[in-house]
Amino acid sequence: MTQRYPEHIWHNGQVKPWAEATVHVMAHGLHYGSSVFEGIRSYPTPNGQAIFRLTDHLKRLYASARIYEMAMPYDLATLAQGCRDVITANGLERAYLRPIAYRGLGGFGLSADTPTDVAIAAWHMGPYLGPDVLESGIDACVSSWQRFAPNTIPAGAKAGGNYLSGQLVAREARRLGFGEGIALASTGLLSEGAGENLFLVIDGALHTTPVSAALLNGITRNSIITLAKANGIEVVERDLPREYLYLCDELFMCGTAAEITPIRSVDGRQVGEGKPGPLTRRIQDLFFGLFEGRTPDKHGWLKYL
Repeated sequence: MTQRYPEHIWHNGQVKPWAEATVHVMAHGLHYGSSVFEGIRSYPTPNGQAIFRLTDHLKRLYASARIYEMAMPYDLATLAQGCRDVITANGLERAYLRPIAYRGLGGFGLSADTPTDVAIAAWHMGPYLGPDVLESGIDACVSSWQRFAPNTIPAGAKAGGNYLSGQLVAREARRLGFGEGIALASTGLLSEGAGENLFLVIDGALHTTPVSAALLNGITRNSIITLAKANGIEVVERDLPREYLYLCDELFMCGTAAEITPIRSVDGRQVGEGKPGPLTRRIQDLFFGLFEGRTPDKHGWLKYL
């Protein structure tokens, strides 16, 4: 089946036809993984289409660029407008946005001073891990691939090169017939999914791994923690051993693409009752309620077109 791409993309300051947003084969980012990016969703709401936590996502993009000493040629307001413009240009009612900044053509060494190019794509995306997964959940496995050790690659940056690790985790899971993979940190303790953060439900509380466990501090993760605490749900950030995946009452993954995806089994072992549990459903209701008008947007997370 031929992939159908959007008609327009924002590239280096302007909206242009998709096919014209080209990169030279000798661009630094292609050879060395020197790119930083974000994944952002927009949703239809009773008050019109809104981009979820646009400013927070773009702030993290700039933070990732700062870690890798990439000079950003546009300010945050310009990229925010670019996100709005590319949604409008493609006529999308809901969208997945992909802002990316990368070192372009300008030198061949690791430390070469190259220009930073920036693009923003937008397309329609349903549930990332497959149809109906938000309702029925997925079967996951613990990967044989571990996440990188501290002080090797900065897990706190959302950089293209970091996702080589996630590719290995995800592709192994698919090859073995699972919906997604879960990675351990170099300590042997839980880290995160291939591209998602983890929450375990134990005795009515949400437990999640800390940022020191070689994971990206996800914006969806932060949103869940904020919503849970505001609604009287206890949240515990702590190191967690692998076996807690088999002992917890409920388990779910979260991220911009995955949203809130329940996990019904790990390594062939049933989690809880083998279906999304009541606290997982409550978190889903609070989260999606932001876009459906049931959950008040007390933090100004919705940026309307």
